[in-house]
Amino acid sequence: RPRWEEWINGLHKLKEISIPRCYHPYDCHNIVRVELHHFSDASCVGYGACSYLRYKNDKDEVHCSLVLEKARVAPSKVTSIPRLELTAAVVSTKVNVMLKGELDIKIDEEVFWTDSQVVLGYINNDARRIHIFVANRVQLIRDNSDPSQWHYVDTAENPDDHASQGLRASDIHSTNWLRGPKFLWERELHLTPSTPSELLVGDPEVKTIQVLATEVKNYNDILRRLSQFSSWTTILKVVARIKRLGSKSKQHSEYVTVKEREKAADEVIKIIQQQAFPQEIKMLQGKKDLPNSSSLFRLNPIWSEGLLLVGGRLKQSSLCHKIKHPVILPNNSHITKLIGRSQTLMELRANGFWVIGGSKLVAKLIHTCVFCRKLRRPTERKQMAELPKERVEASAPFTYSGIDCFGPFIVKKASKEYKRYGLIFTCLYSRAVHIEMLEDLSTDSFINSLRCFISLRGAVQQLQCDQGSNFVGARKELKEALKQCDTKLLEIFLTEKQCEFVFNAPSDSHAGGVWERQIRTVRNVLNATFAQCPGRLDDASLRTLLYEAMAIVNSRPLTVDGINDPQALEPITPNHLTFMMKSKVALPPPGVFVKEDLYATKRWRRVQYLIEQFWSRWKKEYLLNICMRQKWHLPQRNLKVNDIVIIKDDNLPRNQWQLGRVIETVQSSDGLVRQVKVQVGDRKPHKKQDPPSKLSVIERPIKKLVLLLEN
Repeated sequence: RPRWEEWINGLHKLKEISIPRCYHPYDCHNIVRVELHHFSDASCVGYGACSYLRYKNDKDEVHCSLVLEKARVAPSKVTSIPRLELTAAVVSTKVNVMLKGELDIKIDEEVFWTDSQVVLGYINNDARRIHIFVANRVQLIRDNSDPSQWHYVDTAENPDDHASQGLRASDIHSTNWLRGPKFLWERELHLTPSTPSELLVGDPEVKTIQVLATEVKNYNDILRRLSQFSSWTTILKVVARIKRLGSKSKQHSEYVTVKEREKAADEVIKIIQQQAFPQEIKMLQGKKDLPNSSSLFRLNPIWSEGLLLVGGRLKQSSLCHKIKHPVILPNNSHITKLIGRSQTLMELRANGFWVIGGSKLVAKLIHTCVFCRKLRRPTERKQMAELPKERVEASAPFTYSGIDCFGPFIVKKASKEYKRYGLIFTCLYSRAVHIEMLEDLSTDSFINSLRCFISLRGAVQQLQCDQGSNFVGARKELKEALKQCDTKLLEIFLTEKQCEFVFNAPSDSHAGGVWERQIRTVRNVLNATFAQCPGRLDDASLRTLLYEAMAIVNSRPLTVDGINDPQALEPITPNHLTFMMKSKVALPPPGVFVKEDLYATKRWRRVQYLIEQFWSRWKKEYLLNICMRQKWHLPQRNLKVNDIVIIKDDNLPRNQWQLGRVIETVQSSDGLVRQVKVQVGDRKPHKKQDPPSKLSVIERPIKKLVLLLEN
């Protein structure tokens, strides 16, 4: 409303505006040149065009007059500014045609001005295709004007800018709208040919052009049809029966004869060779030598009866012709793969076929063949995992431990013999061991041994073990026991003796290599001891023997650097940690201690400095020795969901291993998959009328899986 009222109040000022009827004053005589100049402009509000007559007499006096002004409101539909500018240019050309017909004046030159470089680019475009809206208006402009008549004017000097933006009545006299721009009043108006404006990159009005290059290949349709077969024998039968249709003889046996098969094979091989070795065939037909770059150069090929044969050095041998001069086959042909699918490389050559790069082709076929994978492919493996935090971070002895059972050992009680087992606890950080004797492999026996271990070695934060039945049962029974005990008892158990059970994947024995290696070390000591014992031991003797073996193993050096040097320091052993008080040497001492603390008056600083030196040696001599990967150095492809695998079973032959599908992967901290969940079916075969067997999900390490088909 305020804008409307402002416009109404300014209308009375229009009476003060006067436009001369005469285009040039009376004192301007002897006109020698008349020019008609058209200006166009547009905005989101409106667009229009204005025209001026420019007179010049024999005294080089110039006078300009406004002839016509057209202003239009921009369409309500959203239109781009370049399109509106182009529409304003069309108005200029139409006004020019109308004025030339209405004015009884000889016009010497017509000039068109616009402040849009985009419009000038459209008008001067001859190379690229543009959309219909722009193309139609450019055609109208070119019909009524020439591109050379169009010039660029700065927006500040364009008088038609007022028509597109709007102008108050009080401001008309102060603008160049009535008189025209200043450069029209100059004596010399230099209209230099404007440089054709180029279309902008990415202009939406320009049609995108896709250039497609067509490559013509001589492709044999017969080979395309033959590639749909999956058997070389079937191809020979089909080709032989097709050749029968073209023969004049009408008496044929019901079955394809051997001779017909041989002729069919020759025809198919000719087609393959013509497609694979066109240059070589052409040169041999012209009796020319093959270049060194040819893949057949070393075979010394010969051209015989339309076939490429191996020349070789066996002409004087008594072998048959097809063995001395086998047919050459390319290694990238589908027919070649069918011929050699059920034969070895030597069998191929004995049957008269020589495959270029046959060894690589055989390896490729074995790699892609599902049946060959099932029989030959090794199990999956991954780059050796990084050491877990509990093995490289300082902690109290046996805070993080691994457990496993070993045995049995035969003991004598009265007149009977019983089996006893060893339960080994391995500290993951110090590699110290603790051994308890198990009377049997029951859950009760394991829980009692675990309580004895905690009583002697202190609280354990985490226990890692294999998924043995007694360990799994212990975890279940401990959970049930926790549910039945009262709150105080539960609190005491959690704060003093509770430990976390971490189970490795089933059949993942190498994941517990830390304690498995210690079992081997203990066995070596025990076997050497048992060899000196002629009779059976009793329980007390076996327990004593296990403790002695534990002491020997814990006295072993953890590093071998300088072990034979008499000047070197005493090597670090697990006993250096386990014989210290666990509550005092749980972690490296806090603070910074230097060598001068050895001579300090405060004795505790002397002790702390020595302890710090011990931890420093531990890190340098032991941790750096276990940082290298001993095997499985290169990363491999991760198993993915829906991969088809077979599950290794040490108790079954390979062809009876169970088939499964990966449904979930478990990533380690380094992003590699070393454990997956596999969906498997029932091993037992079912009859058709039986309902389908239920699927089960098992968890396995990738070391127990053989990949058959990738997802």
